[in-house]
Amino acid sequence: MLTYQIEAQDHCRRVDSFLRNLLPSAQFSYLKKLINSGHLTVNGAPADAAQILRHADKITLKESGKTSAFLARLTPELDILFEDSWIICFNKVPGLAVHRTEDPEEENLVDLAEALLKKRDGVGRLRPVNRLDKGTSGAIIMAKSAVAAGMFGKMVQEDGLGKLYLAMVEGKLQKQGMIDAPLDGKESQTRYLRLFQGGGVALLAVYPLTGRMHQIRQHFKMIGHPILGDKRYGGRSLTGFTGHALHSFTTRLVHPATEEQIDIPAPLPAPLLRLLSRFSSVREETLLAALNEVPAAETVPLAASA
Repeated sequence: MLTYQIEAQDHCRRVDSFLRNLLPSAQFSYLKKLINSGHLTVNGAPADAAQILRHADKITLKESGKTSAFLARLTPELDILFEDSWIICFNKVPGLAVHRTEDPEEENLVDLAEALLKKRDGVGRLRPVNRLDKGTSGAIIMAKSAVAAGMFGKMVQEDGLGKLYLAMVEGKLQKQGMIDAPLDGKESQTRYLRLFQGGGVALLAVYPLTGRMHQIRQHFKMIGHPILGDKRYGGRSLTGFTGHALHSFTTRLVHPATEEQIDIPAPLPAPLLRLLSRFSSVREETLLAALNEVPAAETVPLAASA
């Protein structure tokens, strides 16, 4: 038997995501078989693909020659959060552009993701369904075909995605609040819940109720609490941190093909966890436990870009 203990970087990760990153070269159907057959357990009990893992959970996987051959010898090139025959979702790191930029030498998530799928499956044309700014980390959904792109694009435009962000902002804020301020002449609303306060900064759960360009970043600048590292909107520079302290933590959608509601959590990237430790006296275990209690995402339409 193969045994693993969940560390901070996998806290709030789906079981199928953990297995995919453990066996990065395995076929999708093989991963489903391992879970459905009960060969993978969490704390001694059979696991469901959508089950959310917590810090210190114990994972046990039945060992076989085939499974051992798929085991990752190195850290996976990209963090896959969810995958089925229609879409694949990645946990984008801060500082990585989603699309190609004017600089042909600059890396971008689309090119990296297509290269990964071509290496694994022999094909790899991908089309982003949602957007994140270069400096923002978290979940990016990509469609595997033109048909999937059309279906998911229509779903997002009509029904929206449920989005929950985590943000570190400057100053002291009340326990919860609503920022209601038009952007580009359009109604714009952002709700937030303070999780921790200390060291002159606050960690917030942020719910954009509308989907304007750079809505979260602009709104917190407007109320005098810019996001750390967001120099464009008044945030202080962060030594040794690429991007800004804004993370797309949970994405919720209704799958247009299966009509199943899917929650896709994106564990906090290691640089953001280190940043939290720098600015607060909160123990890592306390922080991770608090993330378990954060209320679910609100709906935000396709136009949102944070």
